[in-house]
Amino acid sequence: MNYRQARWEREIDGETVNEPLLAEKRTETVHHDDSALPEEVTRDELTLPELSEPEIASHYTRLSQMNYSIEHGPYPLGSCTMKYNPKFVEDLAGLDAGAIHPARPDEFAQGTLELLHELQELLAEIGGMDAVTLQPPAGAAGEFTGLLTAQAYHRANGEAERRQEVIVPASAHGTNFASASLAGYDVVEFSSDDEGRVNVDALEAAVGDETAALMLTNPNTLGLFERNIEEIADIVHDAGGLLYYDGANLNALLGRARPGDMGFDIMHYNVHKTFASPHGGGGPGAGPIGVVDHLAEFLPEPHVREDKDGNYELYSPAQSVGKVHGYQGNWLVLLKTYAYISRLGDEGLKDTSSMAVLNANYLANRIDLDIPYEPFHHEFVASAGEQDAAEFAKGMLDYGVHPPTTKWPEIVDEALMTEPTEAVSKEMLDVLAEAFADTSDLSETELADAPTTTATERIDQTSAARNPRLSWQAVERTDD
Repeated sequence: MNYRQARWEREIDGETVNEPLLAEKRTETVHHDDSALPEEVTRDELTLPELSEPEIASHYTRLSQMNYSIEHGPYPLGSCTMKYNPKFVEDLAGLDAGAIHPARPDEFAQGTLELLHELQELLAEIGGMDAVTLQPPAGAAGEFTGLLTAQAYHRANGEAERRQEVIVPASAHGTNFASASLAGYDVVEFSSDDEGRVNVDALEAAVGDETAALMLTNPNTLGLFERNIEEIADIVHDAGGLLYYDGANLNALLGRARPGDMGFDIMHYNVHKTFASPHGGGGPGAGPIGVVDHLAEFLPEPHVREDKDGNYELYSPAQSVGKVHGYQGNWLVLLKTYAYISRLGDEGLKDTSSMAVLNANYLANRIDLDIPYEPFHHEFVASAGEQDAAEFAKGMLDYGVHPPTTKWPEIVDEALMTEPTEAVSKEMLDVLAEAFADTSDLSETELADAPTTTATERIDQTSAARNPRLSWQAVERTDD
């Protein structure tokens, strides 16, 4: 054990754990006014670690070095679109001018409202929609809001009680099923065809007078473009239903195709993915939805519009579903989205999708694994074959890269769903390809021990999720 390990590791109940707080502890007496707070939320003593400033700085610096981040390399998580976030959008979000109070009256927030209005227009143009709301705070919230909008539309037509079903393909994102259920709908699942696309016969059998909407992403979770999308749209529309576009894979189509032109009536944009804002644990999200003209009056409030004098104001659409989030949505995420779109422009967005598709196909051609469904666009689903996909992913960690999404979609055995994104260089794609190849050569025994080179070796995932150690006091300590 080297000096660094000796300093930062210790044995606790027979287990080696990272232990940053190896200093003496001190107990402070807490002075408080007994009448100010209820007795059950106060205490007389507080035990704190005794640490110097250099020790604290060293500890947190070390923790940052242990974490894998987008600055270390790509996250090729299929369908999640975890890509590099350019620093200029973070700089803009940090400007003092962006720190506007959301309750400021319209007349004193014209710059903010103008930016939000322009973003509504930009997203509408990108998606081929007629109106956009920026309120939903994430993609799943966008799905839920879109289904509430569909529900309000059917209610206005006197059909809400009858149209109680949302149709979802078996390979759809899990949030589709959850959002439909949360909105009060019965979920009807249908199978894919032999090529991995929508089974038109199965769809026709599922659609009927009770259909409220069909939820699809295009390209789908296999990275395949739905070639029969216009026929699919006609089937749904002829039955009186609406066609919903899950925007998770919009990265594949930017500047080249628009959901509105394919026949979609509602869509959500994962702007916290597609337009390079933080995603997942990196920060808050934003999931605006776009709709065609006859659904615009049902959008959430408040909405931004330009009045006859050229000023901007917040208003409530005629038959609005109400509020789905506070104020005007996650403002700083939307600001980053506006900056990203504005900087790239039409040609830049088109180049983004070109590179996303090129990178996925280059990587797929570099690895020696079965990819049963193609031609794909921005992502592909390989099979780990005889190896367990989850074990394969742990093996890849030992090569300094982040593994792809595993075990999904279930249409591919031992699935490795991979999306490198457009931001990854050819050199990094080669590193990923080598990691795939080296992991393929590992034996079952070697995979069972992986990872061995990471800051934390193999853990009990169930215990880590159910009983996480979130503080320095989480483990009973023993003297050395």
